[in-house]
Amino acid sequence: MTYDEILNLEPFAIGREEKRRLMTAGLSELTRHHQQQCSLYGRMLDTIGYQESAVKELEDMPFLPVRLFKELELKSIPQEDVFKVMTSSGTSGQQVSRIFLDRETAGNQQKTLVRIFESMTGAKRMPMIIVDCPSVVKNRAMFSARGAGILGFSMFGRKRIYALDDDMHLQLDAVRAFIDEHAGERIFLFGFTFMIWQHFYRALKESGVHLDLRNAVLVHGGGWKKLEQEAVSPEEFRSALREVTGIPRVVNYYGMVEQTGCIYMECEAGHLHASTYSDVIVRRGNDFSPAAIGEKGILQVVSLLPHSYPGHSMLTEDEGVLLGEDDCPCGRKGKYFKVLGRLKNAELRGCSDTYAARF
Repeated sequence: MTYDEILNLEPFAIGREEKRRLMTAGLSELTRHHQQQCSLYGRMLDTIGYQESAVKELEDMPFLPVRLFKELELKSIPQEDVFKVMTSSGTSGQQVSRIFLDRETAGNQQKTLVRIFESMTGAKRMPMIIVDCPSVVKNRAMFSARGAGILGFSMFGRKRIYALDDDMHLQLDAVRAFIDEHAGERIFLFGFTFMIWQHFYRALKESGVHLDLRNAVLVHGGGWKKLEQEAVSPEEFRSALREVTGIPRVVNYYGMVEQTGCIYMECEAGHLHASTYSDVIVRRGNDFSPAAIGEKGILQVVSLLPHSYPGHSMLTEDEGVLLGEDDCPCGRKGKYFKVLGRLKNAELRGCSDTYAARF
């Protein structure tokens, strides 16, 4: 199947056996493509003795450690076809991943994000409050993964306002005026986890201000490391925001620049879901064998999207646990899981974590 044909499939309606067939066939084809088009990737597969005929199921697919994208320029397209280079977040002195996109892959990332987001929140574009500062999408010296996240999710906003100024201070009067202007409409808030906590929630809490966002949805992503240090759980995060805004739905998502577009969004039951277009495997740290449901391990993410670079099967630096498959209380098909945090000694990587490291 072409990727356009795959995108015609519903994001969360395919059962286990059909999904495994789709993923195994699609990933085998992508592995063959990247093996032929990316010489570095081809040599890696030769080194491990990879044979496509030995792949019997999804878990047999080879994977790359995500950190390799910080060390090597891995692309499966000629330089003249590079449309965009995405870079991951990083604190000062850290190496960053460089992800090479052609127009087709960049377009498919956008289409995939639309399919997943609309399935979770509805298709109607909403007035949008971006909990960040305007310069993040203008200043190329700032974290481009952060800017890319804002630009990607801005597709779902039909009128937009930045809640923070470039000194990261809450523009309370402007936000209030925006909420009043769109009274009775559903408002969409987007931002990165630590920035929402540090510059939005805390500013409201300390000033004793309550915003009326009873008809709003907040989508947030990025690392939790700084909030974990402050002993703030996801449940407390949602509860605290509800206290100062009345916001009824707070949706976390898991994703990374190395697989931009194939995000894993949180359902109403609080579970992260793999869509039709991607999947997650949990592997044991001692031998990389697949872990059982409920067993902690290292998260591997696979996606049918990456065509311009070999990012279709990656071992992350995150620990997680598979909670189930096809039986989430929300009714969506596919695997659902929980991210437990960064592996010990892994670098800070999330947009929020790298920003928070400066505090």
